[in-house]
Amino acid sequence: MTTRRTFIKQGALGAATLATTSMPWRVLRAQGKSVKVACIAPFSGPWARTGTLIKMGAEMAVEEINQKGGIKALGGAKMELVAIDAGDSAEKAKNAAQRLVAQEPDVVGGTGAWLSTFTLAVTEVTERAQIPWLTLSYADSLTDRGFKYIFQTSATGSKQATDQLPTIIDLAKAATGKAPGTAGIIGDNTAAPMSFLKPMREGGLAKAGIKTLFDETYTPPLADATPLMQKVRSTRPDFLLFLSTNLSDLKLGLEKMAEFRLGQGVIPTIGNGAANGSPEVLKAMSAELLEGYIFSVADWAMKGQETIIDAFKKKFNEPWMTQDSITGYGDMWILKEAVESAGVADKVKVNEALHAMDLKGSPANIAFPGPIKFDAAGHRLDAPLVMVQWQKGVPQTIFPVDRATATAKWPKSS
Repeated sequence: MTTRRTFIKQGALGAATLATTSMPWRVLRAQGKSVKVACIAPFSGPWARTGTLIKMGAEMAVEEINQKGGIKALGGAKMELVAIDAGDSAEKAKNAAQRLVAQEPDVVGGTGAWLSTFTLAVTEVTERAQIPWLTLSYADSLTDRGFKYIFQTSATGSKQATDQLPTIIDLAKAATGKAPGTAGIIGDNTAAPMSFLKPMREGGLAKAGIKTLFDETYTPPLADATPLMQKVRSTRPDFLLFLSTNLSDLKLGLEKMAEFRLGQGVIPTIGNGAANGSPEVLKAMSAELLEGYIFSVADWAMKGQETIIDAFKKKFNEPWMTQDSITGYGDMWILKEAVESAGVADKVKVNEALHAMDLKGSPANIAFPGPIKFDAAGHRLDAPLVMVQWQKGVPQTIFPVDRATATAKWPKSS
């Protein structure tokens, strides 16, 4: 095999530990000179599944790149993926970044660390070390710090929120022939939902001609969704914005709506975040309960990615490809193209190439909808919102329409 994958667990471990640990410690060395790229994500703790999905996508891309001749500008040098566990806290994620800098001085760029709080901590370190860092994390603050070595491949959280409302209106009009006139809001009080809902609460809905019938904030986890869903039953909005960072809360809410006969065939429910479409969701909820549920993300499996998705499903025995795997895959190709453009495995030159990038014709363009071009702050220009809907037990892309895998379903009576 021509790739080298290095896995560094939290903490310093001796040779005896390396010999006995159950973690994936083997080192697969490349033949000849290699170009090192990094992935920092949670491979242990409550978010380990998500981190693993990111690494799967990155790993597959590196293998493809090497199979296709490696970095041609460097005489076919192979890419080498260094994967480091971010653990379960921002402090551990920062420590992981510090170990990367200390132990892998030749790294030319990286991707991760998923949770925005983790990414904020990691990029404080990578910025000082002048390591260009790609991330799908949504927080606006990531690219509001004046950093020069961070690149946000997703639309920011505020842009997603701003773009979501007109998209919801367009989907409803396409399905029913009319725009929705009323909405309800339920969101937990954690950072992501509060940030996402802020533009809508501060006049966004009113400017769109939509009346807010109720606006409820709760502290997770929910013990009982009845009081919240009573608001839905008594007001019957045209759609419900239900933003929860806790899967069990989403389940309780959808179950109570079904009990009140207000399910997706009556009142569309809309959330945000890739966790809403993970394969594990079907283990917690039935396909019938999820049918019609809509959520927004930065990327998802869509038309044009069939070859990538089929290869991923076959390689890892996964039912579908999530945002995490697709962006991990795409980020590796972006870094590959930046090294090709720089013509040298130098992190500062690679960073310059990323800032100058206007990528076309690369597998990265298939992985990401919209152009691959960054502004001075590291925002990906014109990164579009992606909307996904559960249909017959599968989360299907319904927007952008030109790359959708299914047509949005919206109740005619809403």
